Amino acid sequence: MNVTIPDDIVQATQMSEAELQLEIALMLYKRNKISSGKVRSWLGLSVLEFQHELAKRDLYINYDVEDLEQDIENLRSLGVL
Repeated sequence: MNVTIPDDIVQATQMSEAELQLEIALMLYKRNKISSGKVRSWLGLSVLEFQHELAKRDLYINYDVEDLEQDIENLRSLGVL
């Protein structure tokens, strides 16, 4: 599926297509609708570039207690912990 944004809407934002795409992707990430990996893949960003874009907007990586617990379990299963 492709979404088309009319040219007049893009022009009204006073953003380039790439800037608008970045803002949409980060908004979806902020709302937990897509993962950081999906954002990076969509926009062709490295991990550091993605983190820089988040920092510029005072956003943070989505990482909660469940993520931490899963990481700990993964490390235990690997014999690291």
